[in-house]
Amino acid sequence: MASTTGNAFNMSLFKRLLSYTKPYKLTYYFVALSAILIAIVAIGMPYLIKVAIDNHIVPQDFNGSQTILGIEYGGFIGVIGLMIGVLIADVLLQLSFIYYANWLGQQVIRDLRVKLFKHMMGFKMQYFDKSAVGKLVTRAVSDIETIASIFSQGLFVIISDLLKMIVVLGFMAFSSWKLTLIALIVMPFILYATRVFQKAMKVAFEEVRTQVSNLNSFVQERVTGMKIVQIFNREKIEYEQFKQINDKHRNAWVKTVWYNSIFFPIAEMASSITIGLIVYIGVVMNIGTQNAALVVEIGTIVMFIDLSQKLFRPLRQIADKFNTLQMGMVAANRVFGILDTESQIEDEGQLIAADLKGVIEFKNVDFGYVENELVLKNLSFEVEAGETVAIVGATGAGKSTIINLLSRFYEINNGEILIDSASAKAYQLSSLRSQIAVVLQDVFLFADTILNNITLQNPDITEEDVIEAAKKIGVHKFIMTLPNGYQYNVKERGVMLSSGQRQLIAFLRAYVSNPSILILDEATSSVDAYSEQLIQDATDIITEDRTSIVIAHRLATIKKADKIIVMDAGEIVEMGTHNELLEKENGYYKNLYEVQFLQQEVA
Repeated sequence: MASTTGNAFNMSLFKRLLSYTKPYKLTYYFVALSAILIAIVAIGMPYLIKVAIDNHIVPQDFNGSQTILGIEYGGFIGVIGLMIGVLIADVLLQLSFIYYANWLGQQVIRDLRVKLFKHMMGFKMQYFDKSAVGKLVTRAVSDIETIASIFSQGLFVIISDLLKMIVVLGFMAFSSWKLTLIALIVMPFILYATRVFQKAMKVAFEEVRTQVSNLNSFVQERVTGMKIVQIFNREKIEYEQFKQINDKHRNAWVKTVWYNSIFFPIAEMASSITIGLIVYIGVVMNIGTQNAALVVEIGTIVMFIDLSQKLFRPLRQIADKFNTLQMGMVAANRVFGILDTESQIEDEGQLIAADLKGVIEFKNVDFGYVENELVLKNLSFEVEAGETVAIVGATGAGKSTIINLLSRFYEINNGEILIDSASAKAYQLSSLRSQIAVVLQDVFLFADTILNNITLQNPDITEEDVIEAAKKIGVHKFIMTLPNGYQYNVKERGVMLSSGQRQLIAFLRAYVSNPSILILDEATSSVDAYSEQLIQDATDIITEDRTSIVIAHRLATIKKADKIIVMDAGEIVEMGTHNELLEKENGYYKNLYEVQFLQQEVA
């Protein structure tokens, strides 16, 4: 989506944003009606003050009955009563206007945030690989919250102020066109200054949002990676970098303060000049004038002073509220930029992946995370139903990439992946993934209970199912040693558990989902011997009679595999059973076994 930087206003973006108010049309129209009524009521008090001065205070007639717009009222007390009525009406209208404008804004951003989050959840993993987490969080939280101000402090307030100015100006012209002309003398200057101010603030607010994103991204990354920061003694370096980013954020805000500091004193000075001219010209018109038709009443002069303030104050507020509107528009532009991003995995399949046999076939598959840089090259292999296949190879050989492609986290460049003789693309994406369970090397746990981390809020998996499964794979005793057992909160990313314990929870999570295909990226390099034995036992149980693909790091797993695929630089260099591969003279697997796996056996 094109950036709006430098433009005073983006009407297409604004219309798109307004489309989100359609489900709340009644509220939208009520707020608009309140804005109109507020504008009309705005002239009531100045006019009643004029009536009180000209009809009662100047002639010293406090009891005489007079008429307003053809309606008779009861003297000076009657005017006071009308003032109170106008004041109450203004308060009630302002209350309704502010409440429902804010209510509407909150409804819109709730819907927009839900839509944005749903859209982001459908992105390819490749999108998240290239996007900073802090910036995405800013879009989903801070930017969308800023959009709410368009409705609560921007759009409707501007409409209300514009209507107020039109009504006030029309009433001024009707009351005295000469004094109205005086009030309008400085108007072109104010309008020009306002226009320049708006353009400058638009650019300034774009910079502010950019620096907020950078700040959020930096803080999020450093807090998440605080262990690395402290291990490598980078506190001072990161502190200095943070100071620089924070200074840029401050400077962006200072620029907006500078523009405000220039504009508002100028607007205030213009308003004061207008009041002085009204008083001066009004007095001059009265001095030495014998023609009563030319005399300007004192009440009229006082009314025009009040009305001129009501004319210029909204103009100053409009400039201020336009800042709010522009900041919201900048945020909306960024949010819609994500909503307009097409990075979804193609999901046009019609087949339902239920009770899969688990037959897998890779046929001449090419894939690269970066264009023209293939990670997998012409990859072909088959996995029979119920077979356990171990994939081994050096780091970067493409082992984990196979896992990502099978779960359709990425789209392949060429070739085809078949599951039960049907293309993986022929299955509905959600149903396919529901039949594939993955235990990753880096286990992610949410800040929630162990039970919820296992079931992932799936209503079809009961606590009894979890306990039964935990007992089968030997995890139940470990869980029951924790405070509150299955209700134990593991905190953010599972920091309350050891790496081995997190791995066991991941195994149990995969097991209770009862998948047709199981994928294991084993990791035991940082776990204790007890946890490693539990993991090995769990592996034996959950892979039994189930198609399993294992990225093997342990010799025991490799030996038990029905087939071993040996990879190097994105290609299969050898394939066979453990014994078959060891028989190959100077074979890749044999060398790998002697260098790496044999050490485990000896140990």
